[in-house]
Amino acid sequence: MLTVETLSRTFTGLIAVDDVSFAVTPNTIHSLIGPNGAGKTTLFNMISGLLPPSGGTIAFQGGDITALPPHRRARLGLGRTFQNLRVFGEMTVLENVLTGMHPRLGVAWPLAVLRSPAARAEERAGLAKAQALLAKVGIADHARRPAADLAYGDQRRLEIARALASDPALLLLDEPAAGMNPTETAALGDLLLELRQEGLTILLVEHDMGFVMRLSDRLTVLNFGRKIAEGGPAEIRDDPTVIEAYLGTKVARKLAGAAA
Repeated sequence: MLTVETLSRTFTGLIAVDDVSFAVTPNTIHSLIGPNGAGKTTLFNMISGLLPPSGGTIAFQGGDITALPPHRRARLGLGRTFQNLRVFGEMTVLENVLTGMHPRLGVAWPLAVLRSPAARAEERAGLAKAQALLAKVGIADHARRPAADLAYGDQRRLEIARALASDPALLLLDEPAAGMNPTETAALGDLLLELRQEGLTILLVEHDMGFVMRLSDRLTVLNFGRKIAEGGPAEIRDDPTVIEAYLGTKVARKLAGAAA
């Protein structure tokens, strides 16, 4: 689904991502973990096209996308959310989701302006799809509210619904559980597992290790911009290098107890 080869990014002499390679298998949840400043969001920004890499290549579904702009990547089936909330606060929740459908709109703008039958049919289909996505993420009752009025956790759900509106094959989620309470986090985990069951591939950045270990099929661990480990949840949990650099002995023991 996604192959990253020797990807690097330098900012005025600071190496943020250093020669990182990994591959994401279709219909899996693949997590990127590591301490703050490890390069995870920078890597996300290069994969989604917001930052050009200083070196290396990115392939998506067999094609080289290294030089493509973000909107071209979205049309190919790559969607994402952001570490910092990016909802349109003055627009309604429903309108936010509708904006996510823009890469998939098929009616030419003159026909949309003239309200042609094709344009009206596409609009009806879009509204129905947006309502269904809001129901899927659990905020359908808020469809007509301004997005800014939603609780923080519900705004996170709205971002996921908007990203799903573009029909992605690969969804990049940057700390989707941030700000959620344990009940909300568990419900979000159930949603992501359901999406994977439906055929979606997910690349996840998250600091909640219980959440990550529950969901992930495979993990890639970064530290100071470099990949230091990769494997399944049990391998990563027990890896001495990962424990020293990120998890710590106490967290590793807690995760081992939860797995048992």
